[in-house]
Amino acid sequence: MHGLSSAHPLKAARRLVLKFGSALLTDDGAVRAAWLPTVAADIAACIAAGQQVLVVTSGAVALGRGVLGLGNGKLPLPEKQAAAATGQIALAEAWRNVLAAHGLTAAQILVTLDDTENRRRHLNARHTLETLLARGAVPVINENDTVATAEIRYGDNDRLAARVAQMAGADLLILFSDIDGLYTADPRKDPAAHHLAEVPRLTPEIEAMAGVAPEGISSGGMVTKLMAARIATSAGCAMMIADGRQPAPLQRLLDGERHTLFHATTSPLSARKKWIAGMVAAKGRIVIDAGAERALRTGNSLLPVGVVDVQNDFDRGDPVLIVTPAGRTVAKGLASYGSEEARLAMGRQSGDLAELPGFAGSEEMLHRDDIVLMDDV
Repeated sequence: MHGLSSAHPLKAARRLVLKFGSALLTDDGAVRAAWLPTVAADIAACIAAGQQVLVVTSGAVALGRGVLGLGNGKLPLPEKQAAAATGQIALAEAWRNVLAAHGLTAAQILVTLDDTENRRRHLNARHTLETLLARGAVPVINENDTVATAEIRYGDNDRLAARVAQMAGADLLILFSDIDGLYTADPRKDPAAHHLAEVPRLTPEIEAMAGVAPEGISSGGMVTKLMAARIATSAGCAMMIADGRQPAPLQRLLDGERHTLFHATTSPLSARKKWIAGMVAAKGRIVIDAGAERALRTGNSLLPVGVVDVQNDFDRGDPVLIVTPAGRTVAKGLASYGSEEARLAMGRQSGDLAELPGFAGSEEMLHRDDIVLMDDV
């Protein structure tokens, strides 16, 4: 991409999460066939520049309405879920086709807010995302409306996108919608409202500027966008609100199109480490040898070969203490294995793990991003 200097937040980001609302993706119950390929071209340009991109996409219910002839009125939950089930196929196919035109692989992931907040599911989803990104795929994520038990807030993937950005350790989240950022008041109702180019931090005064959610396909509104901003920025991820209706919306941002930038209050890794350190009760203890302690202190992951004992029972994703044989606590972290797998793997070289019957763990017993040294707490 051409455009502004490397200081531009979009060019500086290593990992991007792009959220597209229903009103952008669809028109009269169909995918906007001329617009979507320009988005794919933007994504391809980011990836060619060395960035990783995740997409959070609305649109399944809107597309399913058209397929099932359900109209634009309010739907009872079973019909919303039927529309989501039908429309999700068309939505995934649309993304697959436009990304494939640039040699990119789309990977569909359906999640709920609960999936991103439950520790175990969060860890599993994060490992899946990391694997896909390492392979050069583009995760295309949508809320799993088909199995939601609560009423679907259809069109509101803003908070989900923020949770995905938190989970993925993204540097920048861009919420593309039908407005070019945050205003001091609703510009549709107040001609004196003025646009805010940057928000250094969220304050009650800033949050009071959000209006109520508008009627129509996209029902998230500015309220949920500011809720997303709070989640994202506190997780070390900057966030933009930008108008995505025109073709090539990422390129337009680089060319200087107006938007609102919310600054992160920390780095993604620092926020994650703080979250781990703040977990109160550890479920188990992993005893390590001196070599493993040296590896941890130089920023490495904990491998099974350095583990000499596993104490108590715990599940994958649970907080555990990493201790020496003398009982001194070295670190705290999130286990990549449950205790049963950890006992099978301990003391073994990573290359030997595949030989263990039924073993499905990763090479690391705890990943370095999931470890906080006690010296740093």
